[in-house]
Amino acid sequence: MTENGKRRRTLPNAFKLEAAAAVRVGRPVSHVAAELGLPDCLVRGWLRWAEGRGPAGSGAPVPTLPKEQAVSARRVDPSPADQAAEIGRLRRENERLLMERNILKQAALIFGQATGRG
Repeated sequence: MTENGKRRRTLPNAFKLEAAAAVRVGRPVSHVAAELGLPDCLVRGWLRWAEGRGPAGSGAPVPTLPKEQAVSARRVDPSPADQAAEIGRLRRENERLLMERNILKQAALIFGQATGRG
C-alpha cells in the first residue's frame, strides 16, 4: 500500500508491451495514455522499457513495422490494451451518466417543491 492508503495496481508486462506497440505503430503517446486512463509519462516509461527488452528479453531493440504492415498484423481479438482502454472509457462514461442522473434528481426535487408537489 502507498502512504495515502490506496493499493498500487500492477499491470502485466503483456499489457505494457501492447501499449508500447500502439505507440510504435504511429499513435501519439497522449492518445494511448488517455485511452488507458494513465499519465503520459507512464506510457513513455513503458515504451523505453519495451525498447530495451527486444525479442525474448535479448536486450536487442524491438523492430517496428511500417504502419500498413502493423495494421494488417493485428489480431482479431481485442488486445489487453484495447480492453483496458474500453474499460477506462466506460468508467468515465458511467461517471458522467451518474452525475447527470443526480443533477436531474436534484432538479426534479427543486421544481417539485416550487410547484407545491413533493
